[in-house]
Amino acid sequence: MEKPTRIAILPSPVMGHLNPLVEFTKRLVAHHNLVVTFIVPTIGSPSKTQKQALQTLPAGADVVYLPPVSVDGKTTSAKPEAHVSLAIKLSLSPLREVIKSLKASSKLVALVLDPFGADAFGVAKEFDILSYIFFVVSATSLCLSFELPNLDKTVSGEFRDMKEPLKLPGCVPVQGRDLMEPIQDRSDDAYKMILNQSKSFFFVDGIILNSFLGFEEEAIQALLKEEPGKPAVYPVGPLIRMGMTDPVEESYECLTWLDNQPSKSVLFVSFGSGGTLSCDQTKEIALGLELSGQRFLWVVRSPNNEKSNAYFFSAESFEDPFPFLPKGFLERVKGRGLVVSSWAPQAQVLSHGSTGGLLTHCGWNSILESVVHGVPLIAWPLFAEHKMTALIVAESVKVALRPKESGNGVVSCEEVSRVVRSLMDGEEGKRIRQRMEELKEAATKTLGEDGCSSKALSKLVGIWKKRAI
Repeated sequence: MEKPTRIAILPSPVMGHLNPLVEFTKRLVAHHNLVVTFIVPTIGSPSKTQKQALQTLPAGADVVYLPPVSVDGKTTSAKPEAHVSLAIKLSLSPLREVIKSLKASSKLVALVLDPFGADAFGVAKEFDILSYIFFVVSATSLCLSFELPNLDKTVSGEFRDMKEPLKLPGCVPVQGRDLMEPIQDRSDDAYKMILNQSKSFFFVDGIILNSFLGFEEEAIQALLKEEPGKPAVYPVGPLIRMGMTDPVEESYECLTWLDNQPSKSVLFVSFGSGGTLSCDQTKEIALGLELSGQRFLWVVRSPNNEKSNAYFFSAESFEDPFPFLPKGFLERVKGRGLVVSSWAPQAQVLSHGSTGGLLTHCGWNSILESVVHGVPLIAWPLFAEHKMTALIVAESVKVALRPKESGNGVVSCEEVSRVVRSLMDGEEGKRIRQRMEELKEAATKTLGEDGCSSKALSKLVGIWKKRAI
């Protein structure tokens, strides 16, 4: 019996990175008849949400969990990016054994790596298989990754102090302070990890990009331009999760509530699987939503005054978040607004006919989900590369509004109210909605049989299948 052509995927233990890889796998199995093995590194035990996402993999895909590792005391960085990268580095030995076994039992032709796992490309070389990075964020961020080794040599001091904006090929100019958060302290282990990761990108066989030409056309065209020493780039997006992964009772409640709201009347307020607000900002958002007079569905978590990414590894709220809301708020907005704790089925909410806007932390998955469903945005960046993404959607593509912070770094309730009313009931909101509808059509087209993203994926699979002969 002929051995099947197999691809191995090494994700990171971060939900925002795992979900698009799951959707990527579904397309490989359903449209290209490949066999896929997920090799999953873990910090401690796999999380509940991680297991649930992997349970949605189709027949034709299997999962191998690597032994859990501990990063305690092994890095001085407090940044989660450094912890994730280190966890994968500590998992290279068991990864090597799994790859060896797969190579012996099947036609293993390629290893697809999460960007945090770029150190593992050496394992692919060792076993003579192709290596690819699955880049989970924007083309603009990928342009920065290619430029970072040069910036490291030519810029003295911290990037946030750069006098002039950075002009990357095909991208909107970016101020140094708006570059991705993990590179803002060059003495931190997280910066060194991102820099090494960026350098390793030049040694892989290709980079798979979860974006599409109709959305980031100029940046992607710049990436597609062939240059000596630069790997091929395959824009295959938008790959978004389409199904519910945690059908808890409260989630059904919010969908039932949406069923009873007018068309496109509800603002969905969600800060992703990892985002966190301060106590003061939580109260100002609550009062601003109340003041706006607009309908809303808000996923709220207990606040954290120290970190904007306190839920990076777990979406569950550490405490009951409702006592942190203004006194009497829930009673005053009852009927017009619904507040749920920790989680809501975002894919279902954004695809619902009653949803007319998203206030988002600017995580790339949320941006792509909004584009696919034609939902206009309020951009509220929190951490990681979110400020760069906010620039893309607000200034380059022009499908988002951005609230202005006051002097103390908090967005006031009056400003929240203003931007919410502008998006949901203003002329600027109407223009943004029309532009988002155009992008929705472009997203549908690019994933169609003759679409650019489908062709890019077919080209990549063709390389893999040829390798298996």
